[in-house]
Amino acid sequence: MKAEKVISTQRLVPWIIYLIFFAVLNETMFNVSTPMIARQFSLSPAGVSWMMSIFMVFFGIGAVVYGRLSDLYSLRRLIFIGITIYSFGSVMGFALRFSYPLVIAARAIQGIGGSAIPALVFVVVTRHFAESERGRIFGLITSTVSFAIGLGPVVGGFVAGRLSWAHLFLVPLLILVSLPFLGAELPREERKEGRVDFLGAALVALSVGALILFLNFTGWYYLAAFVGLSILLIIRIVSSPDPFIKPSLFRNVRFRGGIVVAFCLFSIVIGILFLIPLMLNDVHGLDTSQIGLVLFPGAISSVVFGPIGGSLADRRGNGFVVSLGLFLLVLSLALMSILLSRSVLFVAFALLLTYVGFSLFQIAVVNSVSQTLPPHETGVGMGLFNLVGIISGAMGTAIVGKILAGGWLDFPILPLGPLSRGYAYSNLMLAFGAIVVLGGLLYARSFRPAQAEAALEEELLAGTPDCLGCES
Repeated sequence: MKAEKVISTQRLVPWIIYLIFFAVLNETMFNVSTPMIARQFSLSPAGVSWMMSIFMVFFGIGAVVYGRLSDLYSLRRLIFIGITIYSFGSVMGFALRFSYPLVIAARAIQGIGGSAIPALVFVVVTRHFAESERGRIFGLITSTVSFAIGLGPVVGGFVAGRLSWAHLFLVPLLILVSLPFLGAELPREERKEGRVDFLGAALVALSVGALILFLNFTGWYYLAAFVGLSILLIIRIVSSPDPFIKPSLFRNVRFRGGIVVAFCLFSIVIGILFLIPLMLNDVHGLDTSQIGLVLFPGAISSVVFGPIGGSLADRRGNGFVVSLGLFLLVLSLALMSILLSRSVLFVAFALLLTYVGFSLFQIAVVNSVSQTLPPHETGVGMGLFNLVGIISGAMGTAIVGKILAGGWLDFPILPLGPLSRGYAYSNLMLAFGAIVVLGGLLYARSFRPAQAEAALEEELLAGTPDCLGCES
C-alpha cells in the first residue's frame, strides 16, 4: 500500500526536527516572564503558574487524543490541523494580551494544537521509517527536545526583555514555514475503518487533565476527580465494542513493561533535575547564574549524545544502549550521593553522566516501545508513551518537593560530614539509584522474550542452507 511505504529521511527529517523544536520551545519559553505577567495582572504565584500549567494539561491530553486519531485519520491532515490550532492560539494570545483569562485560554489552545506535533511525529517515524533508521531519528528528536527545553528560557528572556512578554506568543508562528514542505513530503493516507469513541476520548481528556492538575496543585478534589474519571474510563474500555483505547494494548507485555519502566525512570531524572538547583543553593550557596554554569555541560551533552545513542541503538541493539545508559545513571547518582558536599566540580561531572545516561536510556526505550506496536495501534500507543513522559515529569517534581518539605529522608546513611540541609539530598540520590536498578531489571524481563525469540529465528534461518532439498 502506498501509505505504508518507507519515506525519505533526507527530505523529511529536517522538517520533523524543525516542528519538534518550535513545539517544545513553548514549554519553557514563558518561565522567565512570569514575574512580569504577575506584576501586570496583580497575580499571586499560584495564579501566574496557570500560564505553564494550563499549557501542560492540554498538551498531555492532546498527546493521547491525536495518537488515537492517527490510527483512523491521515497523519498529514492531523498535523496540519494541529499546526493551524497552535498558530491560532499564538495569534489569539498576542492580540488579547490585555486580559489574563483570555491569555490563559490562548495558552490552552496552544497546548491543544502544539500537542499534535510530538504525538504525530513519533507516529510518523514508527509507521513510515524502517526499524534500522528509527534509533538515529529518535536520537535526533531527543537532542532537539533537550536543546529546545534548555534554549526556551534564553529565548523567552531575550524577547521579553527587548519587546514584551506578549511577543512570545508570536515566536511559534515560525512553524508555519514548514507547511508547504510537509505537504510535499508526508504521504497521503486514506481514512481507515473504525470510529471515534467520543465518550471514551472525553473521559481520557478529563482524567488526564485532573491528574496533571493534582500533580501541580495537590488539591484533593483533583485527585478525587481523577480516580472517579479513571474508573469510568476503565468501564468504558471494557464495555465498548470499539473503545478509544483498546484493551489489547495493555495486554501487550512488552509495551506495558516499557511504559512502566519509562514512567519510573523519567520521574527519577526529572526529579533529579529539579533537586540539583535546590541542592547547589542549599549546600554550596550558589546563585542562579552559578547554578546555570554547573548545569550547562550536562544540557549540552544531551544534544551531542542523542544522535550517538540513536546510531548505537541501530547498530548494537536497544538492550545494549539501555544497559549503558542505566549504568551511567547509577554511577552518577552514587557519585553525587557521596561527593555532593565536596567540590561543585564533582557535582558537575556527576551531572554530566546523568544527562548522558538519560539521553541513551530515553532513546533506546522509545525505540523499544515503538517496535512492540502493531501498525493499527502505533498512534494511540505512542500517544500514551508521550503522555507518560509529561505525567512522569510532574510526578517526579511533586515527589521530590514533598520529600524535602517533609524532611522524611533527613537522617544519616553515609558518613558524609556536615551538610547545611542534612542528609536528605544524599539519601534521595541513593533511593533514586535503587529505583534505576529495579527499572533496568524490569526492562530486561519485559524485553528478553522478544530478543530470545529473535535469536531463535536467526538460528533457524541460519540453518536453512544445510537443509537444501528438505521441505520447509
